[in-house]
Amino acid sequence: MDLKQDLKHLYNPPTKTVGVVDVPPLNYLLIDGEGDPNTSQVYAKAVTALYNLAYGIRAISKDQGQVFTVMPLEGLWDLNETPADFLITSEDKATFKWTMMIAQPPHITTKLVEEARETVHRKKNPLLLDYIRFETYEEGEAVQIMHIGPYSEEGPTVELLHRTIDENGWQLAKRHHEIYLSQPDRVVPEKMKTIIRQPFSR
Repeated sequence: MDLKQDLKHLYNPPTKTVGVVDVPPLNYLLIDGEGDPNTSQVYAKAVTALYNLAYGIRAISKDQGQVFTVMPLEGLWDLNETPADFLITSEDKATFKWTMMIAQPPHITTKLVEEARETVHRKKNPLLLDYIRFETYEEGEAVQIMHIGPYSEEGPTVELLHRTIDENGWQLAKRHHEIYLSQPDRVVPEKMKTIIRQPFSR
């Protein structure tokens, strides 16, 4: 099972045109924090704990006969819990509020997540593991596009999404959303793929 394939319209957008999607409610592992992701030890520990739990869930699911691909890391970003009408590349990153998350297949239950959490505690016991929650996030309508290049050059892509929303007479809604399809330690910055998504209301 690979949710990226099942939800291809959400996880494989075009690179040159803005698409409009209606994102259904999806279950995620989520953890909240704040600060510059480039320098914050809390951010690094949060991401480590997320992946540890995600792979722990996958291992139990596999043992039960349901194999799935772990989804990419995603992030919701803002400065003060308002719609993200800021230029993410030029803001003071130390003031960022973030929620990092990994989508889970429909068959994953709270019971299975807690079983995996206990196993990960015994085997790896990463810091912040107990701060991860399992819940549904309903995003709704959004514009999105694939950004190719380093995170530091996302500014024009974000502006394009905001301009699309404004030109259609819509309003920014909910938080700036990014989906990280490339691993920075394995892909040169110029070729990194990041889905940039901005929810809106009509």
